[in-house]
Amino acid sequence: MNNSQWKNPGDRRARKERLFKGCAIGLTTFSLVILVVLVGHVVVAGFSYLSLDFLTSFPSRFAHKAGIKSALAGSFWLMGLVFLISVPLGIASAIYLEEYNRKGKLSRFIEINIANLAGVPSIVYGIIGLAVFVRFFHLQRSLLAGALTMSLLILPVIIIAAREAIRAVPKNIRLGAYALGATRWQTVIHHVLPAAAPGILTGVILAMSRALGETAPLIMIGALTYVAFVPAGPMDPFTALPIQIFNWASRPQAEFHEVAAAGIIVLLIFLLVLNSAAVWLRHRASKKIRW
Repeated sequence: MNNSQWKNPGDRRARKERLFKGCAIGLTTFSLVILVVLVGHVVVAGFSYLSLDFLTSFPSRFAHKAGIKSALAGSFWLMGLVFLISVPLGIASAIYLEEYNRKGKLSRFIEINIANLAGVPSIVYGIIGLAVFVRFFHLQRSLLAGALTMSLLILPVIIIAAREAIRAVPKNIRLGAYALGATRWQTVIHHVLPAAAPGILTGVILAMSRALGETAPLIMIGALTYVAFVPAGPMDPFTALPIQIFNWASRPQAEFHEVAAAGIIVLLIFLLVLNSAAVWLRHRASKKIRW
């Protein structure tokens, strides 16, 4: 057998690898170009409407007077309630499933369903929130109903992220704590959770970012599209940034499309801040941990 016969399979693999790499780079570049074009269009269309008055004014029938004060307040209220509901419940569920739950058929069934729920479309959670929280529990179109619905949406994401972070903690840390006489609860609280904090924080912030930008569940539960007041409590009606942007974008007047673009810029800034905070917190927490 000559040398060319030995080299041909490797050459074919190398060509396929170069072709695949070129396709991947091309598709990534194409996606980034589309993203830059869309973001650039939004910035150009809405930048002129960005001002302090835009942030401190209520919505109006006139585009030049419209603002996002009620939507901002509603989003802050909503995210605060979602954080209080979903984060403790999600982390506690992850701790139980990883540290206390016995492996078996029931455990596998729960894990499969959590993984499936993480991929369910958000509109399905809106339907559940409408049927359970709005109608069955009679919470109506309140902030609490919206927060419970959004908590259902991001709980699977938080649980999966927290479980992966807890699972990544070396077993030697647990064994060392047990050898010194610590109980399982003390080991989890004082050793496992601090070591898993970077991954948990990243998962929580990314899940909160998803909740901040979701529109479909809030539309399903009947969040208001026009609110000229700031919510004073969890049982008050509300609107949120995605709902207000959707309302402006659906109007026929071109001026409101530009106002919607300004709202999108504000929402993008919040999302960038949250994602930057996730990266910074993960880096800061990782520097404190030495395995």
